[in-house]
Amino acid sequence: MMRKKRRSSVDKGEGAPAAPKVKKSRSAGRQSKEAAPEETSQCVFVDFVRVAGVTLRQGGMPNEIGVDQVVFQRRIQQQIQKSPRYPGIIQEFITALESYMENTDRFRNCLLPCIPQSSNRDSSSVSSFQESLLRMLLGIEMLQTSIINTLLEKLPEYMLDSTSNGGVSIPRIIINQLKWLDRVVDTKDLASKLMELVSVAPAEVQCDIITSLPEILEDSQHNDIARELNSLLQEKTQLTVPILDALSSLNLASSLLTEVRGAVMATLAAVQLEDLPVVVKFILHSVSASDAYEVVCNLRKKLELEQCVLPPVLQVSQSRMNSKAPAGSSQDSISLILDCIKSAVRFQKTISEAWIKAIESVNEVEGMLTDGLVMDLLVLLILHSTNANQSRRGAERVLKVKVRNGLIQEALLQRTFRDYAQVMRGYFPSTLALAQSLVRSPDPCVVPFGGNMYLHAFTAFDSYCHQEVVGSLVTHVCSGVGGEVDVALELLCGLVNEKPSEMAMYAVFVKGILDYMDNLTPQQIRRLFHLLSKLAFGQKQGSHIQDDMHIVIRKQLSSTVPKYKRIGIIGAVMIVGSMGSVTDLQLCLFFPLQVTALLELVKSSSESSPEAAALYYDELANLILSSTLDPQVQDMIGKSVLQDFEDDFVVDLGPEISGSFPFPARAMYKLYEDEEQGGIAINLMPLLAKDIQNKGDLQNQVNKAHNRRVSSLCLSPFFRLLRLCVEKRHQGDLEEIDGLLGCPLILTDMDVVEKVESLSKAEREFLCTLLFHTINWFREVVNAFCTQKDTDMKMRVLTRLQNITYFQTLLERALAGTPGYVPPIANFDGDSTDGIVPNSTVPVNKIKKGESTYGTGKKRKASGKNSSESSSQAEEATEADETQQQPEKEKVKEIRPGVSLASYRPFFRELDMEVLSVLQCGLLSRSLLDSELHTKVREEVLLGPAELVFLLEDMLRKLEFSLTAAPAKRAPFLKGRTDKSVGFSHLQQRSSKDIASCCVQLMPALCSHLENCHNHFQIMLSENNGVVDGPATDVEEYQLMSSAYQLLLQVLNTTFSWSGFSQPAQKSLLKKALGFFAGRLKEGGAELTLEQLVKHSFEYLLNFRSTVPNLSIALCLSQLLSTVSEKGGNPAAYREQTASLARRFLNQDWVTASGEKERGTKFNEALHTLLCIYLEHVDDILKAVEEIAAQGIPELINASKDESSASWPTLSRQTFLVFYKVLMAELEKAVRKIPASKMSDNTEAQSEKLLTWNLAVRDFHILVNLVKVFDSRPVLNVCLKYGRLFLESFLKLGMPLLDYSFKRHKEDVQSLLKTFQLSTRQLHHMCGHSKMHQDTSLTNHVPALKKSLELFVYRVKAMLTLNNCQEAFWMGNLKNRNLKGEEILSQRSQEEDDEEEEEEEQQPERSPPPQEQSEDEEDTSDDSE
Repeated sequence: MMRKKRRSSVDKGEGAPAAPKVKKSRSAGRQSKEAAPEETSQCVFVDFVRVAGVTLRQGGMPNEIGVDQVVFQRRIQQQIQKSPRYPGIIQEFITALESYMENTDRFRNCLLPCIPQSSNRDSSSVSSFQESLLRMLLGIEMLQTSIINTLLEKLPEYMLDSTSNGGVSIPRIIINQLKWLDRVVDTKDLASKLMELVSVAPAEVQCDIITSLPEILEDSQHNDIARELNSLLQEKTQLTVPILDALSSLNLASSLLTEVRGAVMATLAAVQLEDLPVVVKFILHSVSASDAYEVVCNLRKKLELEQCVLPPVLQVSQSRMNSKAPAGSSQDSISLILDCIKSAVRFQKTISEAWIKAIESVNEVEGMLTDGLVMDLLVLLILHSTNANQSRRGAERVLKVKVRNGLIQEALLQRTFRDYAQVMRGYFPSTLALAQSLVRSPDPCVVPFGGNMYLHAFTAFDSYCHQEVVGSLVTHVCSGVGGEVDVALELLCGLVNEKPSEMAMYAVFVKGILDYMDNLTPQQIRRLFHLLSKLAFGQKQGSHIQDDMHIVIRKQLSSTVPKYKRIGIIGAVMIVGSMGSVTDLQLCLFFPLQVTALLELVKSSSESSPEAAALYYDELANLILSSTLDPQVQDMIGKSVLQDFEDDFVVDLGPEISGSFPFPARAMYKLYEDEEQGGIAINLMPLLAKDIQNKGDLQNQVNKAHNRRVSSLCLSPFFRLLRLCVEKRHQGDLEEIDGLLGCPLILTDMDVVEKVESLSKAEREFLCTLLFHTINWFREVVNAFCTQKDTDMKMRVLTRLQNITYFQTLLERALAGTPGYVPPIANFDGDSTDGIVPNSTVPVNKIKKGESTYGTGKKRKASGKNSSESSSQAEEATEADETQQQPEKEKVKEIRPGVSLASYRPFFRELDMEVLSVLQCGLLSRSLLDSELHTKVREEVLLGPAELVFLLEDMLRKLEFSLTAAPAKRAPFLKGRTDKSVGFSHLQQRSSKDIASCCVQLMPALCSHLENCHNHFQIMLSENNGVVDGPATDVEEYQLMSSAYQLLLQVLNTTFSWSGFSQPAQKSLLKKALGFFAGRLKEGGAELTLEQLVKHSFEYLLNFRSTVPNLSIALCLSQLLSTVSEKGGNPAAYREQTASLARRFLNQDWVTASGEKERGTKFNEALHTLLCIYLEHVDDILKAVEEIAAQGIPELINASKDESSASWPTLSRQTFLVFYKVLMAELEKAVRKIPASKMSDNTEAQSEKLLTWNLAVRDFHILVNLVKVFDSRPVLNVCLKYGRLFLESFLKLGMPLLDYSFKRHKEDVQSLLKTFQLSTRQLHHMCGHSKMHQDTSLTNHVPALKKSLELFVYRVKAMLTLNNCQEAFWMGNLKNRNLKGEEILSQRSQEEDDEEEEEEEQQPERSPPPQEQSEDEEDTSDDSE
């Protein structure tokens, strides 16, 4: 057996002279015995060589040459040819050479390069580098074949002792002699002998021979040798690297290259990891443009990098077992593989395009089942790292698409960074750039992935990368773009929490954001200070920025500008949170003193300004809610707050309320009948009167600036702080302050609202302010006690909700009589309420915010004027409630004029998400006892329609803010920013997932309310014989229940539209939500699949279609059904049902409760959307368009003025524009989806596409002709706009079809063009009409439309020329006409026009002037046949 020798790492084939000491070989042992015969036999070779100019040396000295190599070869050739023994002398010469080379030292000398003779070394005639003697002899053609045979015969002698001769590999030197010969005499024979040697040689010699083949053989032998190498590759995979190295250098035919590449691809799974780079390089460098995509797809599937990397635990154990193994060798191999891909991508555009296309083509199923996604992610980084802009943009685009579709998820990113950290480090610039791009993306689905890239880069890489990541995130924060700032701050907070010690090193970077706080919202400022205070007070390494932060805070607090004082208050409270929650024992002794001092500083700085004090209370409340403070700090805050609230806002009720007020003071809205509990009241009106007085007396205010001001503005924020402190101290129990839920307020009799017009301006404004403060107090009370479990508490909370809805009706009435009034601020952390004067002139129907409608046959407690005072007994209170209930209803009905409170929402306190739990309350009741403890009456409280509408409106606003993702947009230049987050500051501190979970928990209650609305309208329809405008209909109740119905559907639709449901992590939450729907129909929803849940949910919601009272609710139901159907795996299965439902609603005659037909802007908007839903879901949109245009609209034309279409009742003259616009837009959208025609299409495919275009053109013709009847400007505008778009689509997609179909379907093409010509002529007439009337809104469309019309003419001519029918084309001037077909005279005379027309007819080949040439007198005549 042959011994396998270690492969030399350095090729010494043509190296320096051999070492002087050489080990004797077996052949050298025979030298002494046969010395004399050898000398005789060698004389021919020695003499010829000496005469030619080479001196043969012994003893390890290299041979010397005294002439140029070419001269030497010529002399040898001449000696042989002139010899009298020629040609026999050739064999003698070869025999002598063989005899001479029997000695190993001589043989080695002949293989090594010669040196110039000492006498000629300085001569320029002899080159400094000389070839070996044998290589010079190989250059002589008559000797070449024999010498090659001799060398190849001697090569096996040295195979096993390849490096024993002084470290020189004799076989490698022999092979090197054969490289780059000027000409090989018998290349075929040489190739066969080399392959024979390969079959018997050791691995090292095999590698040398194979890798040298491209340099030895001529091009004619490349294909043959490649086939043999390909066969060898199948047999010996250990020779993969040398074979591929040789194949990549051979000049092969494309078919053979494809065959070889296929064979290589088949062996890919068996290749060693260290050989993979060479394999990948060969595969990628051997592709052509035509097969690049196929090759890349195969390579992507077979190249499983994840199987090349051991899990981290096994890596550690293996490294312990085998400490000699180089760490990270697999990472190095993967790096080399990626370098090969990078090289191919950089220098071959087709490869980069193929990779992008291959990654794009991965579908969901394949993506979930294979592990090729790691490779995809790495390749996208490679594509991004190349200098080509196209590759960068393509990589960004594909990554966003994959992330959006859920194919590349955070788990994959985490695995890639964990297993390939060394590889990823090389692409850190691309990782950073992609993360920046994703975070800046307006698509909310991809932003979290960009954030995760930042986090993993920080975790996996070194300190340089840490610095770059933090710097990039700081840049995001300073950009001023809302969404980008939020994400970057969240990431920085996450890094501080997870890697506090590493982040502390970059605290100075983060501190730089303080210079850019002008661009940040209060919520962002809150996060920033939370971040900085954690760095400064949570880590010793970050303590160097503590002084800077204290300086900034003190500077901001001392500012007189409200904006900067606000920043100071927010920052100080965040620092208090960080210092108050420190667990370090050494710091715990010191920080409480600092906390106390800082709180006193904030308190003293904000005392002079009620707005600042209120913000301080709100911020401190948020801190207590969200943080875990030191018990000592928390007790100190809680005791101070409780004492201050009692002193400032709570008073004991006496027989009379003393003081001078604009209106008589009364204690009202007490919910306790027990006299002992009614001894306190909220001192609201006296405080408000004092506020007004202080504002009017500036001098008094200045004199008392050092004293603490108590303002009614602080009532609600202070109570929120008090409530949260008590909750925290007593684990959610509010018994200590439950008296505040039912205690009365010092107000005035609300009858004054009835005569608001007779009051002075100051009195009206005082009344409005009082109402705002009262509503805000009730809202905070509901916030506080809504989660209490006690039935009495729940009843009082419902009563307070009734109080809110009643006071809102009063407020609307008061605001209507107080124009220009600016309400008091209720949300103190935003800018947008400063200086806003809401529009108070918008009239609304008073019923919308009316008093709650009580249930039939059930007695409910009055929600309005409960004027029972502290001295009244329980019986008197009950009687008073009963007597006041009816008058209050009458008063509410009388309050007709009012304003919408929508524009005043920023001036109301924010309701917490927990308030929505009230939706789960049913009928609440309790027994009232008389003095002898006998049950006298049973009190019942029910969530009425008004309160339901109030809660649902608030819920919908919250969901739209949290779950509806708004695209990130940069703030407009020099334009005030409107902060839409005002009134949502508490909501912003919760994640969208939390909000969605809350909604899902409320789903059963929402379904119950939805069914109640359904039942209400079902009963109403049955009582009124199927109509909503019957005599028994209560209009107020009808409108409230309609609003509740619509809000419920909108809430459900917004919830299911949340983009988070598309993430696999939220699949269980989605199934739970759908399970509530499905469970209303069928038990056992937990065992159903997602598709089954969607099916049952769709069926459940479809049941509500019969009781929809108006078109807006019909639209909401259709949208909800469409949204739910998309959550399953097969939304197409529900298209027909959705279209059928939408058509049913469109075919319904909608009337209001008063019997009038629905109309107006909102009705038209709903109709527009519903019609779009119908046409988008219908199977054949062209047929649907034709049905409306050819059937419905003619019915409307023939109907009287106020009537509608018989088959489409929603189509009237008032809604014609809505129908027309949707039909034109959807028709244009439909033709854009018609597949482009190809020359390779068969006859059937062409016929089908031609039929589709015929239908589309016919529909277009019908719609365009309608402008003759409906010629209003909006209709013309729609026709011009979509007419041009339709024409452009026809030119792009339809004309190529006509090119290919003309010969086979001449009559169909001719008919289509005839119909289309009528439409284009009408469009031309519309252009003339627009110019004649000089209507700018219409003429804007004319130039582009005229251009398209001209293109159409020439395109038809080109089509006829292509089909050899150009003689059928005639072109002339089309006269400008108006919509009625009357000619429009131009500035030239009629006679000149006629002459020009005749001239054009005589010269058809001449093109008409562009301004008059509109289109086409083309091949549509019968003569064209």
